[in-house]
Amino acid sequence: LPPYVSWLSQKERNNFSKFLNALRQGQAPLSQQTISDDALIKWAYNVALTRHNIVVAAQEKRIAPMADMLNHATNPNCEITYDAEGNCLVNANADIAAGSPLTITLGDPTNPSPLFATYGFLDTDCPGIFCKAMELEEEMKELGYGFKDLLIGTEGGEIAPQVWDLFLYKLLKQANDANLPLFAEAVPQQQRGDEAAVSSALLPVHSGRAYVNNILTTVDSLTMKANSYDLATHPRVPVIVAHNDLVKRTFQKVQAQLNAMG
Repeated sequence: LPPYVSWLSQKERNNFSKFLNALRQGQAPLSQQTISDDALIKWAYNVALTRHNIVVAAQEKRIAPMADMLNHATNPNCEITYDAEGNCLVNANADIAAGSPLTITLGDPTNPSPLFATYGFLDTDCPGIFCKAMELEEEMKELGYGFKDLLIGTEGGEIAPQVWDLFLYKLLKQANDANLPLFAEAVPQQQRGDEAAVSSALLPVHSGRAYVNNILTTVDSLTMKANSYDLATHPRVPVIVAHNDLVKRTFQKVQAQLNAMG
């Protein structure tokens, strides 16, 4: 997997390990037989992880029968709410044709990687993917950007302004450029004119081209590795390859844009 989704997947594995350790330390009223059944514990954990609805972010999650069967869509036709008595309500937000699936959103539709890492499916209708610049996480934090801000459009390879900000900021930082504080101050206020005035000559087209070429090479290598696995023991290989193909197609469009810049 590419670095970002691999990092997200590792976070999920770490969360499960912490959950399992807590159970085995007696922090839940379960029998020893249950706690010792690894397959049962993993099943229960994944049911809770993939079928819950967030009621209050980072505080309250619920699982409601039937509502937990609704699938994700980039443009969902339903919304789940709870009334004062705790009853789960599913309301349509548009006319739904007979026989059509009822859908909700399971996360940010502009970035499919968290959905893939948590739920194990690829949202092929997503409008964008993260630019994969995991090595610039420190600079992302300094500029106040999150992964959802640094997107590449899947339709035409459009590069979000924040991606240019990030790479230019890194170049200024490496060069110890005196304009770095001015640039860092302009970014949160989205003063694009001030940013451009810092130094138009430093726009990282060459740096971006090299970065994109490296991403494409890495994705090809990872896909080749994934295809070498036995499907009997690695059943998720097809969706991993599909994810990598989406990344490759998107970055090929970015490559074409950068090459056209000269």
